[in-house]
Amino acid sequence: MSITINSAVKLNSGFEIPLLGFGVYQTPPDETEKACLEAFKAGYKHIDSAVMYRNESGAGSAMKKSGIPRSDIFYTSKIPQIPNSGNDYEKTKSQVDLSLKTASVDYIDLMLIHAPYGGSANRKGVWKALVEAVEEGKIRSIGVSNYGIHHLDELETHIAELEEERGGKGKGGVISVAQYEVHPWCARTDIAEWCAKRNIVLEAYCPVVRGKKFDDPEVKKLSEKYGKTPAQILIRWSLQKGYVPLPKSVTPSRIQENAEVYDFSLTDSEVAGLESPEYSPIAWDPTKSALDN
Repeated sequence: MSITINSAVKLNSGFEIPLLGFGVYQTPPDETEKACLEAFKAGYKHIDSAVMYRNESGAGSAMKKSGIPRSDIFYTSKIPQIPNSGNDYEKTKSQVDLSLKTASVDYIDLMLIHAPYGGSANRKGVWKALVEAVEEGKIRSIGVSNYGIHHLDELETHIAELEEERGGKGKGGVISVAQYEVHPWCARTDIAEWCAKRNIVLEAYCPVVRGKKFDDPEVKKLSEKYGKTPAQILIRWSLQKGYVPLPKSVTPSRIQENAEVYDFSLTDSEVAGLESPEYSPIAWDPTKSALDN
């Protein structure tokens, strides 16, 4: 599989997304700026932030200071949703404008709905607001994060309803990206298949499992074989599965190391052999929440 740090894939929206992203989950704003600048130095062109991370300003500041043209950077944020409440249509309209202002950008490359909470009517309202933001040029691509299959199926229904309500094909928006915790011990095969059938790009957060599986025998074996760190093996696994991994770090050496995954390739059998039948997410798991939650 021949790819480089500059490789990208076309989204359903028509825009391209770099195949390697840099995550800034739980990174304070001042550290976010420093970490993103290190990531840009290492060759990353893709930053994954969120309203809930409270560091959109740090990401935006790094983009400005990097010297890299804005058009060459892919920037993601996410609309927060909480159980039994969350954003609705009006709040999302306001949040999009606030996110643009906070990051000091003219547009957001990708805006995701962070979780499937808030109930069906709110989910539809949030999506409608994002569709309108795309039409207004504030956002280029939209998608979801942590949606279970039942939420994804519901979203397709909402898209069809919005097409009917708003004047025809395409007026309901298009799903470009779906983001999940994905790694060999939480492979989410059903969701991956759902996305693949619709050409939806699957992004993988926690791709190195927060270091908890570095002693796994299969990981150690491949690490020794290729002379690569366990983190590099796991990031390469994501890339060869066709996903967009989002490793995070604030340590310059690890930021660089996580980008050095293009001078080796796992065999098909090694990719398959890493994948475990167990379902062991290490972060939150909203995919299991009920439709009325």
